[in-house]
Amino acid sequence: MLTLQDVAVTYANGVAALAPTSLSIPKGRFLVLLGPSGAGKSTLLRCMNGLVRPVQGEVIAGGRGSIFRSHKTLREHRRRTGMIFQQHHLIGRLSALQNVLMGRIAEHNALRSMLPLPRTDRLIALQALERVGLLDRALHRADQLSGGQQQRVGIARAMAQRPEIILADEPVASLDPVAGERVLADLHRICREDGITAIVSLHQVDLARRFADRIIGLSSGRIIFDGSPAQLGASMIDEIYVAASPRRAAA
Repeated sequence: MLTLQDVAVTYANGVAALAPTSLSIPKGRFLVLLGPSGAGKSTLLRCMNGLVRPVQGEVIAGGRGSIFRSHKTLREHRRRTGMIFQQHHLIGRLSALQNVLMGRIAEHNALRSMLPLPRTDRLIALQALERVGLLDRALHRADQLSGGQQQRVGIARAMAQRPEIILADEPVASLDPVAGERVLADLHRICREDGITAIVSLHQVDLARRFADRIIGLSSGRIIFDGSPAQLGASMIDEIYVAASPRRAAA
């Protein structure tokens, strides 16, 4: 379980990006953060993996206490947490397989990670590519793949970590509708099969309704909806999007 207790974020310029927020996310759930740009979705995700330290509150993972308790606990939490980004952050000149293998580096010390990784790691990476339908592209350069394929390599890289939690920040925002649906379908299927907790930020209401177990609607740094897809009605969508006040903070 991932738990946030009264987590709030105010940036150095004085902008309140996230009001005090409490959430409990049980293991194996597929949760979608829904809202417009500037709603606080990315800030909330960054708190969950420790990239942003809240000005108040605690982030607790798996009953192990606050992830900010020490450098060691934060490092261990990040090792168990896979990240998928909007701009997949692949190294274009490297093959799909080499990019996925980067998800294994945290399993080794700094000296060992400078050497070729063991055969077992290569097998894990190949299996991850197979699960997103890209085993036949394993040796292709990343910059020779389509946008949807590159994002699926990003999913495979995250899965190669063998994570307990996946955080995905607008993973389909730069893709066309068909490619975006394929990427989310792959992510949803793998998380279901492996019992991985997923927290995914989206703009697309239709995708949120299709894939989420639970939807968190954010506006102006506050949670204004928390429920199932069936409970997300037209009036609430209007409140999240149409009636959302302009934000000064980043998403």
